[in-house]
Amino acid sequence: MSYKILLVDDEPALRHMVRDILLAEQYIVFTAATCVEGAAVAAAEQPDAVLLDVMLPDGDGFSLFQRLRQERDVPVLFLSARDEDEARLRGLGLGADDYITKPFLPKELCLRLAAVLRRVYGQKQTASLTLGRRTVDWGTGTVSGGAQPVSLTAKEYALLHKLWCNRGNIVTIDALCAALWEGTLVGYENTLMVHIRRLREKIEDDPSHPRYLLTVRGLGYRLAPEGTS
Repeated sequence: MSYKILLVDDEPALRHMVRDILLAEQYIVFTAATCVEGAAVAAAEQPDAVLLDVMLPDGDGFSLFQRLRQERDVPVLFLSARDEDEARLRGLGLGADDYITKPFLPKELCLRLAAVLRRVYGQKQTASLTLGRRTVDWGTGTVSGGAQPVSLTAKEYALLHKLWCNRGNIVTIDALCAALWEGTLVGYENTLMVHIRRLREKIEDDPSHPRYLLTVRGLGYRLAPEGTS
């Protein structure tokens, strides 16, 4: 699935930067610049997590945090240039899920957001994936239903999980490469194709004519939606 993230920050440059980072990770992103806008967007869109600046033009993030939590128990990560212990402890003491000090590395933001989402929603996700006669056990990283159970490699596991989290939607080649490798991604497309081929050999009845892990030419790949048989 694609998680919906609300970013509330009054700095246009930071909003655009963080939005682009999260979109590249296949999140659905909403933005707001004030407490009033943030509360309205949260009520309308029901985000799965909120990235919230402490200092806002019409109030502070702590007050908006309390307002959001009165509505529902949405996970919140504070973003702030204020690294004083008092502010950090206040945010965490109110029940925030994390507190990230600006400036931060894009990878750090993604990792910490993903960790919060796993912690909050992980138990709600299915422990397995069914693809026709085959079943992928996420806990053990094995595929059963063929002649004999087979194990996924670390890269195959990460690749399939990325597609599963966005099941039914196209995941671009760049997004898949970013999920598998860090740093400059130039030159990884052919290696990605090798991993795709080997993964199909484990999850498809006929890897040469896949029914579940589908190629979208010129864009990337897509895992067939739930209910496909």
